[in-house]
Amino acid sequence: MAVENAPGPLVGAGRTADVYALGPDRVLRRYRTGHDTQREAEVMTYLAGAGFPVPRIYDADGPDLVMERLQGRDMLADLAGRPWLVRRHARALAGLHDRLHQIPAPPSLPERHGSGDRMLHLDLHPGNVMLTPSGPVVIDWTGAAAGAPAVDVAMVWVIIATSDVDVLPRRIRPAVAVLRSVLLRQFLAAVQDDPAPVLARVARARAADPHMRPAEVRRLEEIADRAEREAAEA
Repeated sequence: MAVENAPGPLVGAGRTADVYALGPDRVLRRYRTGHDTQREAEVMTYLAGAGFPVPRIYDADGPDLVMERLQGRDMLADLAGRPWLVRRHARALAGLHDRLHQIPAPPSLPERHGSGDRMLHLDLHPGNVMLTPSGPVVIDWTGAAAGAPAVDVAMVWVIIATSDVDVLPRRIRPAVAVLRSVLLRQFLAAVQDDPAPVLARVARARAADPHMRPAEVRRLEEIADRAEREAAEA
């Protein structure tokens, strides 16, 4: 199904794609880079069959992905409005990781950041968890891959620790450092897999992503340097 150039009102935007409303129950995620959504749609269909919470897929055509419109807001937005729930959300995020990593990756999915046969999201942070009336639902499966669970956990570690958070309201930005620290500490305490052995490698890989901002790259390199020093001293 080809979707027209102006499908509906813009309801969301990320670093690589825009999201448009297609009526009350569907949205269109359109990539700006010409990214082919077929593999992403196949991954989400596979995960739905495995019982993991993902949006329902209706169509995938070139850079366009039509899927279920979820009711609610993402975990990051909820943290901005109710920061006192940070520990609860950290535990929920850890639970989603543990649940995902129990699922074998389909044979067609390439490995990333080393060998492994588990499903990895590689971007499973609070901004990609929608809090719906029926429970949390994970979105944005562009980077899904096969690999070791520790890689997924390490990626979330560096995302939480280093990413700019322009979406947060100005009134809470002075508290962002504290919120990051508590979220990260509680997440790492609750998740099953230890990311420390792969942290430096994952931080270096994310720093090489062309979508990273210079300040984010500096933070990532600092984490990688520190992780390598600690590994050498151990």
